[in-house]
Amino acid sequence: MHDHPRQSQLVVDCAEPAVLAAFWGALLGGLPVDRDPAWSSVDPPGGLRLAFQKVPEPKSLKNRLHLDLAVPDVDTAAADAERLGGTRAGALQKDDQGAFQVMRDPEGNEFCFVEGPA
Repeated sequence: MHDHPRQSQLVVDCAEPAVLAAFWGALLGGLPVDRDPAWSSVDPPGGLRLAFQKVPEPKSLKNRLHLDLAVPDVDTAAADAERLGGTRAGALQKDDQGAFQVMRDPEGNEFCFVEGPA
């Protein structure tokens, strides 16, 4: 029997690592760490480390992976994210399971606020 790999961090390709680390640190809690101009990270309390790696090409399409963030109130969370530099992507969605709001961080990377226990 061998040990399985464990998740250590989620890395996001971006243009400005320090800007995204500051946004996500303010949004999720945790201090941004700028290792060098091409690499920054944040360790949210109780969450997976988010790292940001500088790449030369811009984001051009929809993410293939995104974070769902459980919040008690989607509208409040979305307004807080907007104050930090995020934007809403479309209208609030509601269904039998609850509500969610697609958001974008300052570089356009999608994430969702999902109504549920925080």
